Amino acid sequence: MEYAKRAQEIIDIEIDGLRKVRNGLGLEFGRAVRLMVESLNAGGKIVVTGQGKSFHIGQKIAATLTSTGSPAVVLHPSEAMHGDLGILNAGDVVLALSYTGASEELLNLMPAVKRQDVRVVSITSDRNSVLAQHSDEMIPVIIDREACPLNISPTTSTTAMLAIGDALAMVLLEGRGFSKDDYAKLHPGGAIGRTLLLRVADIMRTGNRLAKVISGAKVRDAVLAMTEARSGAVVVVDEQDKVLGVFTDGDLRRHMTDTQNIAGMAVDEVMTRDPITLTKDHLAVDVLALYEQHNIDDLVIVNDDGLLVGLVDIQDLPKLKIL
Repeated sequence: MEYAKRAQEIIDIEIDGLRKVRNGLGLEFGRAVRLMVESLNAGGKIVVTGQGKSFHIGQKIAATLTSTGSPAVVLHPSEAMHGDLGILNAGDVVLALSYTGASEELLNLMPAVKRQDVRVVSITSDRNSVLAQHSDEMIPVIIDREACPLNISPTTSTTAMLAIGDALAMVLLEGRGFSKDDYAKLHPGGAIGRTLLLRVADIMRTGNRLAKVISGAKVRDAVLAMTEARSGAVVVVDEQDKVLGVFTDGDLRRHMTDTQNIAGMAVDEVMTRDPITLTKDHLAVDVLALYEQHNIDDLVIVNDDGLLVGLVDIQDLPKLKIL
């Protein structure tokens, strides 16, 4: 058996299933989102439940919802019947996952849930199932087959549920105006959060860590300035500190192969004029975007008058846990 080829075939089955589920989304999805928005805006939360593999999918959905500004928790159906039902509060929305809509543990839970002042949204394949009948809204997840060769193990169906969960989270994110700043506040310990919390002023080089030379300086002087500052670039300025260009160690290596006595040349002859700049009030994420967009390693930071105030060197970012 060609294992890689077989793996591709399995993934193709799941892709086909996702396409079918995508095409099946309509008014029901919109109504379910509106229920959740109403609950969340009123201080409620989303309680995700399911049995077996659906419970594990529910854990991921709840984590994604919570991390993107829609508070969510998971509730195991069996534990709910022994006290965990107390996690429900009036105004919450229960998101129940069951592909068949016939999970015994989930169906046993529904009467107790319905006695609470909560709404139920189900993700299931059977519109006529008992679960769907217990639901205020039902999001259809209908596939042709599981990726399992025996068509038994939940594979395509759980992938589809996960995708629906992601779609719910992202639509809620946009619908409720969840911003980058909001995301950063919920992820202060991660690299993404740091790029959204830290500003350029927090990460730029200044003082003796900022390599700069006056226009007319020799390349050897520029290299010495870079060496002393342990920087990958030197900024070329005029007498008033207005930025004229930037010279990097990459520029040095490139010119050494085709330029005689480069050390004695004026740095103005080999520098990059009018370099890309940013102001210190921008976010670190803006720096990363410019690095990627322009394929550069050093970003010159200026004030509103174009005067040099700092430099962001890509080699510093891993130490700041931004890359």
